[in-house]
Amino acid sequence: MNINKESIHGFLKQCERVLRISKKPDNEEYLTVAKVTGVGIIIIGLIGFILSIVSQVLFYS
Repeated sequence: MNINKESIHGFLKQCERVLRISKKPDNEEYLTVAKVTGVGIIIIGLIGFILSIVSQVLFYS
């Protein structure tokens, strides 16, 4: 792993550029992201639950 002064300087410049163009999400955007994340978690949980029920029915009956 080769770390030198130029690579660190370049990385810091990229970080500065990202921070300059990024913005804090407004309330509507935050709620949308929270809803989508919640729905995704619920879907993944349901898939896991269904798979566990199917495996119990197939292997323990």
